[in-house]
Amino acid sequence: MKPLLWTLLLAALVANLSLNFLVDQEGLHIALSVVSGVVLLASAAGLWVLRSPRED
Repeated sequence: MKPLLWTLLLAALVANLSLNFLVDQEGLHIALSVVSGVVLLASAAGLWVLRSPRED
């Protein structure tokens, strides 16, 4: 599960960065940026929830 979440996190990050350079249309840019941002935040939250507990 963690490798899938890491893959989604990196793919969403790359997609969000590349959208800034490739897409010229305002509405499409906003929609794709929101979708990639939601995927990025969801995968980061999933990784945070699945983290292993610390042993002190």
